[in-house]
Amino acid sequence: MTHRDESTFVVGVDFGTDSCRSLVVDAATGEQRGSAVAFYRRWSEGQYCDADHGIYRQHPLDYIEALTQAVRESLSAAGDAVRARVKGLSIATTGSTSVAVDRDGTPLSLTEPFRDNPNAMFVLWKDHSAVREADEINALAHGWGGEDFTRYVGGVYSAEWFWANMLHVFRVDPQVHAHAHSWVEHCDWMPALLTGTTQPAQLRRSRCAAGHKAMWHESFDGLPSEAFLSRLDPLLTGIRERLYRDTYTADEPAGRLTHEWAEKLGLSPDVIVGIGAFDAHMGAVGAGAHAHTLVKVMGTSTCDIVVVPTDEIGERVVRGICGQVDGSVIRGLTGLEAGQSAFGDVFAWFRRLLSWPLGLLGDSDISDELATRILPALEQAAANEDPLTTGIVAVDWLNGRRTPYADQTLRGALFGLSLGSDAPKVYRALIEATSFGARAIIERFQEEGIRIDDVIAVGGVARKSPLNMQIAADVFGKEIRVTAADQAVALGAAMFAAVAAGIHDTAEHAQRCMGAGFEHVYQPNAKARAAYEQLYRRYRSYGALVEHAGREMRHPVSATEDTSCSLN
Repeated sequence: MTHRDESTFVVGVDFGTDSCRSLVVDAATGEQRGSAVAFYRRWSEGQYCDADHGIYRQHPLDYIEALTQAVRESLSAAGDAVRARVKGLSIATTGSTSVAVDRDGTPLSLTEPFRDNPNAMFVLWKDHSAVREADEINALAHGWGGEDFTRYVGGVYSAEWFWANMLHVFRVDPQVHAHAHSWVEHCDWMPALLTGTTQPAQLRRSRCAAGHKAMWHESFDGLPSEAFLSRLDPLLTGIRERLYRDTYTADEPAGRLTHEWAEKLGLSPDVIVGIGAFDAHMGAVGAGAHAHTLVKVMGTSTCDIVVVPTDEIGERVVRGICGQVDGSVIRGLTGLEAGQSAFGDVFAWFRRLLSWPLGLLGDSDISDELATRILPALEQAAANEDPLTTGIVAVDWLNGRRTPYADQTLRGALFGLSLGSDAPKVYRALIEATSFGARAIIERFQEEGIRIDDVIAVGGVARKSPLNMQIAADVFGKEIRVTAADQAVALGAAMFAAVAAGIHDTAEHAQRCMGAGFEHVYQPNAKARAAYEQLYRRYRSYGALVEHAGREMRHPVSATEDTSCSLN
């Protein structure tokens, strides 16, 4: 390790759903020397999306522009002396967020014929247009008589993931299929772009993305077999050989900055760029993940990460989660992923619902200012509600269910409404529902023999909403520590940049030197915990009703079936 007055620095980049964040960090101490956030312009304008049909696409130019702005601004804040000592840069992204690319590895939407075609853009993790394709993948994997390629992704493939999105795009857009040489995750494309290695045969693929979203596993000799893919749909014939066999962990280098990108970002071309990974996995490391700790990365959705010693889990597989992958979080440990398809989005939806009339005022500045005051006011009022007297129980699947057992066709629900139900009561029920959904995930791990000793919370809600975190502690019956890092994902990326650049030997060593610690600890309240035991049982019962109703809706009533009602 270098001496303090000869410090070296690293940059951690976090591509979130709405924006790109850049953090400049002292690799010796973890001191943050500069940070910046850049929002995606096209995304913020609602371009290329159709929320009513679950379609969410992002243009790669948003990523390129936001990266450039965020990194340059964070380096400017750090100063020239720090800029000259930056040795590494690593990137975390949402996932699965993937795109069709040509023979050079260029996303088709960066080529003239496809520049405004949503099918040629990155399919964001929250896009649910591939439900049918996910169903077909599951049916074939479980019934074709060969290897079950969903074995290490919890036994259920999701509409949010790599293969389902690829197949859906190929089916709905023959032109994209005809011009797509390969298919690439966002966390793989960004490091490749910065290092000039975008050609699919050169591109180093993330172990994290491949194992959790593309059904990659060593025992399968990599990706699902050609026989499986071509049987799933002939449109996939031949694509496997244009993808990859080998994968790389996030502590390895992807290469050095090209001269073009070094100039664009204001860095030296000697800067090492690390292998990319998903935001939750790097965020777990940034928050202090260690064996048997559940790290909840709480954003628009949640990703729950647990790491366990690989020799401890052995051949055991955990069903109903989002995968278990050796080295996806920390080398030498198996990373297990779960999560909820909507978390912050649930509260954002409720705010939009309540603020709709404000738009009728005609003054957007006034209505926008009032809208920002809704959730803080609700938080204060909801804190005074007794959980057993509101009479309301919510189911949190407003964007489908990710875990346990992914099902993107499910919908949220409110039970127990009356004329006495007001906004604070409903808001509290929504908070409780997200905690109940998280508890169901913890129980899924425990039912499969995975020990959960404690919980670490990461994200804006964790740091800004004491009510949310106290309810979670009460529902879980576990202590929750909230990380002091305001950008835990970017900090985790910075830790991996330090390892990839050779400053630290391992991610664990980087954690010890660069970790931010914890700013608050929530302890479960025994009285509240007893109340939530009752409400949790209702949540599970109501969830079963929602699932049954969902199955009925997926199988419409026959035209010959008598659907008349009788009042007799």
